[in-house]
Amino acid sequence: MAERAPLHEAVLGMVVEHHPPPHVAQRYRIPKIWPGDLNSELGKSLISCDDKGPVVMMVTTINVDPQAGRIATGRLFSGTVKDGDEVYLIDAKRPGKVQSVNIYMGNTRELVNMLPSGNIPALLGLDYAVAGETISTVKAIPAFESIKYVSEPVVTIAVEPKHPRDLPKLVEALRKLTVEDPNLIIKINEETGETLMAGMGVLHLEIATSLLEEAGLDITTTQPLINYRETSRNKTSTIMSKSPNKHNKIFMRVEPLGDEIIDMIRTGQIKEDMDKKEMAKILRGKGWGADEARSVAALDVTGNMLIDETKGVQFIQESMDSIKSGFDDVIHSGPIAHETVRGVKFVLHHFVPHEDPAHRGLAQLMPATRRAMLGSMLIADPTLLEPILGIEVKCPQEQIGTVAGILSSKRGKLINVDQKGLITIIQGEVPASETFDLSEVMRGGTAGKALWSTYFKSWQAVPQSILRSLVADIRKRKGLNPEPPNPDEFIDKE
Repeated sequence: MAERAPLHEAVLGMVVEHHPPPHVAQRYRIPKIWPGDLNSELGKSLISCDDKGPVVMMVTTINVDPQAGRIATGRLFSGTVKDGDEVYLIDAKRPGKVQSVNIYMGNTRELVNMLPSGNIPALLGLDYAVAGETISTVKAIPAFESIKYVSEPVVTIAVEPKHPRDLPKLVEALRKLTVEDPNLIIKINEETGETLMAGMGVLHLEIATSLLEEAGLDITTTQPLINYRETSRNKTSTIMSKSPNKHNKIFMRVEPLGDEIIDMIRTGQIKEDMDKKEMAKILRGKGWGADEARSVAALDVTGNMLIDETKGVQFIQESMDSIKSGFDDVIHSGPIAHETVRGVKFVLHHFVPHEDPAHRGLAQLMPATRRAMLGSMLIADPTLLEPILGIEVKCPQEQIGTVAGILSSKRGKLINVDQKGLITIIQGEVPASETFDLSEVMRGGTAGKALWSTYFKSWQAVPQSILRSLVADIRKRKGLNPEPPNPDEFIDKE
């Protein structure tokens, strides 16, 4: 077949003819992907693809080789990288040493010892490199725009080896998977000891489990579970909670965080370690008051904020770490179903500490903060958010009614229908919890004439009609009382 229709020759000729070489492409690419000064020596070196300039490389892929370890592959925009080079990982803020310079020829890795700019090196020895990392021989340079993931892990399964002796092998295989696929989240349930694997959807997890099996592991998995989020829909008045020794008082209120601010936190436009003046300027531009904008005490990447609006309170600075610990604890275990919290602004209104440091330590302030936050959320109309998947279905025109009926039966909705020749393209959305048997239902209903794909779209509030039963089911599964706690369990009186 290759002799009759030499496709490889056509593709190679197309690449040679139409793909610009690196020294040409970087003239217009660097201004778009690198935020530094283009008129500086480094900027000029990047634009001209100068192999005599400082080494600057962006890592785009991480692979783990059983013998060689972590392999960082990416585009070298400037300089010449050689075996033994001392480099800096800009985002990780760590030094590193290049043990070996390689290049991939297809799926074969060839040792080359050195490569000039414009190539795609595969570097060994950089154990802390991740996809999106900027590597340079110059310590303090602006980093390339990091890779941002718009999706969140929304489906979880428990994984365990059939034979206990394979547990170390499973742990190592999971570590390799998470390095190569940052969207795969692995954590241990401390109560049950289960190894939990969360991914973008059922197909993502099926691929991950098949990779584990290809690695020679005999594993068992549970049925997929949906990851929900907890949030509060209303703004509350200030409530008070006391520490276990009754000597410290935390005054707290909550309110919803706007979708725009949540997205800015999720995409890294607002980060906890950024300059406070710069963050305040951004928040003022989104309509926040000047005092509130400069009072951000903590951020959480799932989209939550802690605001410190206390005035003239003693010991607040030395107590803030303990208060942040309570904030972190609540974020990972909300009040109604012990799910992750999203989109809530916690406002520390006032703080009355005990004068003796022994009576206002972590063991006192963390529980007090936690109780104040949980109590505030419970009186702020709490609800669950469920992941909504966008779905695109391609099918013949006569199958439109069938597809619309299937989406409707799955609590989904049809958003748009386009006709392109003989094919109809249907855009819709469906809750992730309703997609476990979507393949069977769609194939059966359309007699295999429909092709579809799904992607994470948004978080939406669970319908009120099923909220109570869903919360009870989640709490039962986690070994909790089916009824959520009462706010009075967390709110104290003066």
